[in-house]
Amino acid sequence: QVQLGESGGGLVQAGGSLRLSCAASVRGFSTYVMGWFRQAPGKEREFVAAISWRGGSTSYADSVKGRFTISRDNAKNTVYLQMNSLKPEDTAVYYCAAARSPYPAPQSAYNYWGQGTQVTVSS
Repeated sequence: QVQLGESGGGLVQAGGSLRLSCAASVRGFSTYVMGWFRQAPGKEREFVAAISWRGGSTSYADSVKGRFTISRDNAKNTVYLQMNSLKPEDTAVYYCAAARSPYPAPQSAYNYWGQGTQVTVSS
């Protein structure tokens, strides 16, 4: 069983930064592809970023490329999302997710999800 818990969300002005963390309670954390997704009000959940087992490969949605950075610390069972140059359109609930899958993992492979953390960017 995998349990994921996000933290680090909050209210920030446009142009500001936040760092999200996701702590995983699972054996074999380094065998999971980890991803961040987000869902804005009235919109479908969308992919934000993903990272391979050991962190050697990453991928990003075009909308966040160059502003967000995903990383992981397998010794701490934690994945991070550093968000810089935030925009009002980044406002959403951010979820981390885990996939027991080779990288890159299709969204359907993400079987485990956290409860989400709210990020609000004011203009």
